[in-house]
Amino acid sequence: MLKVAILDDYQNVSQQFVDLEKLSGKYEFKIFNKPFDDEADALDQLSDFEALLIMRERTPITKNIIENLTKLKFIITSGLKNKSIDLETAKKKKIIVCGSEMNTNPTPELTWGLIIGLARNFKEEIDNMYQGYWQTTVGVELKGKILGLIGLGKVGSQVAKIGKAFGMEVMAWSENLNLDTCKEIGVLPCSKEDLIKNSDFLSIHVQGGERYKNCITIKEMDKMKKTAFLINTSRGPIINEDDLIIALSTNEIAGAGIDVYENEPLAENNKLRFLPNALLTPHIGYVTAENYIIIYNQMIAALEGCVNGKPIRVIE
Repeated sequence: MLKVAILDDYQNVSQQFVDLEKLSGKYEFKIFNKPFDDEADALDQLSDFEALLIMRERTPITKNIIENLTKLKFIITSGLKNKSIDLETAKKKKIIVCGSEMNTNPTPELTWGLIIGLARNFKEEIDNMYQGYWQTTVGVELKGKILGLIGLGKVGSQVAKIGKAFGMEVMAWSENLNLDTCKEIGVLPCSKEDLIKNSDFLSIHVQGGERYKNCITIKEMDKMKKTAFLINTSRGPIINEDDLIIALSTNEIAGAGIDVYENEPLAENNKLRFLPNALLTPHIGYVTAENYIIIYNQMIAALEGCVNGKPIRVIE
């Protein structure tokens, strides 16, 4: 039987969304619910597996891992892109890499949960309700405020449309901003500097990677309004985390809503966890039942395709 590792199932829910029992005569599955300690631990625990089913950008599948997992034949990831897989090495080793489709709406929905939570002080008010207090803060309205978007792709466009529905003015910048999309949605294109200076809510919706790494540092946060909020549901390294901690600690900005981090899972002693103006979620932008149904079932379909010599949704 083909030995298959299902990685990164932090919530231990994969079997709720796909029937592995019906495939038990064909595959030997092992589910990993916790992150590996390091690459050496990953290599040790995965040495016998021929296929890896992974969640996008949780466990990095590096050159070293690919070169040293000598039995590995297939890598199946959630999503149709995964920057944490060394595709060049996989190709050299003739390992087939496939992906799955994903819904794009869950991340914009979470983005708005964070924006509203920041605007109406959810963290403090909810905590205080459990302590017996009543109405301890004064929130702000969204109508008439400026929503700044770094990125206006599939996710950013959905966030923009909702912002317009709230009566906000929406501005956008990215290195490859589509002006036709701006015109279609009614978004004002602008420079990065103008976006930073004018936004009341600044939300990030570009892909990870070197292009946007450290796109927001203390230099940018110093130029933001002191009443402004920063939201990141994209990728952790886009914001310099150490600088963010400084800006929040010194009230250089009013607050931040963060779903993604430099290193995940976020360490228990990370200073972000202890800041009252940081509204944090544990990278749940795409974590919905509807998405997991698509992801896990398409992963199995891709695995079957590979085994049968007809791979689908190949990533190169």
